[in-house]
Amino acid sequence: MQDCVFCKIVAGTIPSTKVYEDEDFLAFMDINPQAPGHVQVIPKKHFRWVWDVEPIGKYFEVVQKIARAQQKAFHESVRSRVMGDEVHHAHVWLFPHPDESAGDPKDFAENAAKIKAAL
Repeated sequence: MQDCVFCKIVAGTIPSTKVYEDEDFLAFMDINPQAPGHVQVIPKKHFRWVWDVEPIGKYFEVVQKIARAQQKAFHESVRSRVMGDEVHHAHVWLFPHPDESAGDPKDFAENAAKIKAAL
């Protein structure tokens, strides 16, 4: 999708701070974080809704992998939200509980490094 901001991130035409990438999925730091370590997990292929993603099982295995790394890096309480209204590309938000996480939410490099180290 030419106008999709997440497709542009996948293509590399919009920069992002990546924490995980494989053949089918990408996880990167959210530009407007709810807490330190807020990540978007998306399929590389454009799907409008999370429920359309194939293979959805593999997608949620990646979501689980990132959430467990966030638990190690930030705090045991990790929140998730299945989104799709503000960006019309399937995505899952993962973020540590805002009241229980220390650090600067906008320090993308440091927060990404913590998650990567915990993967």
